[in-house]
Amino acid sequence: MKVIAQNKKAFFEYEILDKLEAGIVLTGDEVKSLRAGQVSLIAAFATIKQGELFLINCKISPYQQAYTKRDDQTERSRKLLLKKRELNRIVGDIAQKGITMVPLKLYFNDKNLVKVELGVCKAKKAAGKKQAIKDRDIDRETRREIKGVYKY
Repeated sequence: MKVIAQNKKAFFEYEILDKLEAGIVLTGDEVKSLRAGQVSLIAAFATIKQGELFLINCKISPYQQAYTKRDDQTERSRKLLLKKRELNRIVGDIAQKGITMVPLKLYFNDKNLVKVELGVCKAKKAAGKKQAIKDRDIDRETRREIKGVYKY
């Protein structure tokens, strides 16, 4: 599995309740851009339109060697491919207040297909973010102390 892009900010901004994998419908030049790493997941989210799941605000830069280079295609909605059972479960999750679908990472699987790891997320409050920073700092300091104690 080759990771193309990760949404590190999502782990700080949201509490991830569940994760799932979905395929994505792309054009050929978009796949070439992904191989070059020209993608941004910042501010991207997934939503349901007409019974189908779409990825919104995912910016894939146009491929430089492509015949047609249209900038309006960089932020278009891209259809996500899920099984009907998974889609029905997601519809129930999103119907709850405060629950959103956020792409966590974009990657090529073993068969060189582009996959999106989606997270069913709930936004953290400001106090939750502060607590996460505090826990991370405490963990970092304890690792430093343990590293110094056992060093020969």
